[in-house]
Amino acid sequence: MSTFQELGLNNDLLQAITDLGFTKPSEVQEKAIPILLNDETDLVALAQTGTGKTAAFGFPMLQKIDIDSRTTQGLILSPTRELCLQITNEMKQYGKYCKGLNVVAIYGGSSITDQAREVKRGAQIIVATPGRMKDMISRRLVDISKIQYSVLDEADEMLNMGFKEDITDILSHTPEDKNTWLFSATMPREVATIAKKFMHSPQEITVGNKNESTNNVSHEYYLVNSRDRYQALKRLADANPDIFSVIFCRTKRDTQKVAENLIEDGYSAGALHGDLSQNQRDLVMKSFRNQQIQMLVATDVAARGIDVDDITHVINYQLPDEIETYTHRSGRTGRAGKTGISMVIVSKSEVRKIKSIERIIKQQFEKKDIPDGMEICEVQLMSLANKIHNTEINHEIDKYLTSINTLFEDSTKDELIKKFFSVEFTRFYNYYNKSKNLNIAEGSFDRDGGREGGRGFGSKNDSTRYFINVGAKDGFDWMKLKDFLKDVLQLGRDDVFKVEVKDSFSFFNTENEVKEKVLAFFTDYKHEGRFVNVEVSENRGGGKRNDRRGGGKRDGRGGGRRDDRKNGSGNRNDRRGGGDSYSKSRRSGSDSNSSSDRPRRSDSNSNSGKPSFDRPRRSRR
Repeated sequence: MSTFQELGLNNDLLQAITDLGFTKPSEVQEKAIPILLNDETDLVALAQTGTGKTAAFGFPMLQKIDIDSRTTQGLILSPTRELCLQITNEMKQYGKYCKGLNVVAIYGGSSITDQAREVKRGAQIIVATPGRMKDMISRRLVDISKIQYSVLDEADEMLNMGFKEDITDILSHTPEDKNTWLFSATMPREVATIAKKFMHSPQEITVGNKNESTNNVSHEYYLVNSRDRYQALKRLADANPDIFSVIFCRTKRDTQKVAENLIEDGYSAGALHGDLSQNQRDLVMKSFRNQQIQMLVATDVAARGIDVDDITHVINYQLPDEIETYTHRSGRTGRAGKTGISMVIVSKSEVRKIKSIERIIKQQFEKKDIPDGMEICEVQLMSLANKIHNTEINHEIDKYLTSINTLFEDSTKDELIKKFFSVEFTRFYNYYNKSKNLNIAEGSFDRDGGREGGRGFGSKNDSTRYFINVGAKDGFDWMKLKDFLKDVLQLGRDDVFKVEVKDSFSFFNTENEVKEKVLAFFTDYKHEGRFVNVEVSENRGGGKRNDRRGGGKRDGRGGGRRDDRKNGSGNRNDRRGGGDSYSKSRRSGSDSNSSSDRPRRSDSNSNSGKPSFDRPRRSRR
């Protein structure tokens, strides 16, 4: 099939498709639409972000529901507010000629009363985030007991965000005989479990291979010291003058800090994370879509709603803790048939993750060097020259030419060109002249004395896996436990990894070289009056985990008992005092941003009272 007409869509939808400028269906649409139109079936569709999944389930749902009825017949669950609004807007565009259609978005951060009022008017289709939807159901503001079609969009991400219980509760209020269509970019075990529990003999379609990255995206990594991460980010931006990118950080704190630093250094940047109000998020996304913001710094959760076709680069300022998340990140670029680049800035402890990601996405990374200052000066100079060469002449300037020619009558053509381009070139030259080399050679020692290579990528001997007798009952999730460990052990952000939190115990990994330090520190350490016990786990590689530790009965710590410890209860014999409190101090969320190669400047526009630095200001696009 090569046209939408051949897929079996009705005239109302085909007219909307023509208005939208769609010419032929994407692969996922070509595979999914005929199945969903012709069969009353459950479906699992695996396809990368940006392949047209919304239309793949949207068109069949719009064609199959009864527009003349005010009963809610379709429910679409999505992980974030941004994606919820995006799907709602697209469904309205697809159904613009379906008279009487009412598609309502239900999401947090907006008036629940207004949303309930919209539903009461008669919403044939509801698009919702799980949290707000569950709240609406509990208040009896919405009735989904008669829906015929349910869609779990970005199912892997919803489960990764902890919505499994919410989804289970929501679907329990729906009919058993409904059709469920699950769309996901990856197929982790949790998604397979959901499919098995809520779907009946689902058909499955796959665009590409499971968890693979699209071939439209090339993958690069840059090896630097952790302290130089921010400087590396700036150089990558300067080396790509026309960059239009999403920069991913792991935490909201890091996201805000990096965005603030970029703005202070003259870049057109903005932050997108969960601590922003809905209005703030909408303003940031509007500016980004209009390309008033060239560099959007985002968390993985917030970025789920980004659907912009012209993104040139994805920059992983920090790698995600879950390898599968990288697939979602890189899917932000290379959309709608265009090409894109996914860049990763890695420190010495993260290099092994590159090989792990390569196995998942079935593509190779290219190791590249952070460009030096003179390379960037040349790139910026030629970029400016090309822009001037391609600029359309504004003849309103003609009346001023006599005065301008008089001013430059003693200048030759070459002198005039040099003067003109020196306005921009000198600023970059002064900034980058004598700038340091940020690159680290694999297999060599870095400035901190750490070995960069030589251990082999992804081998089980790379790191040590530990058991620790604190978990969710002690108020920890994986992020809080990781922060706790790196703070008390005085390790870098990337030096604690593969953190897994259970109910009353947890696991984590470090490099082998700090094993003795970790074990020695937790010999006599108390957290909130309780001894914290850390032992080397039998599962050293961090692969498939055996929580029973060899099948024996757990003694509360999950490991072999020590003679002077009592079953993880916090009471020990013959112990010295000390270590009674857990330091509440936190390091800054971002890597050090200090740089001796940034000369100070006075900024007449600054009202912060803080000194800023003379990085050449980037022109807004």
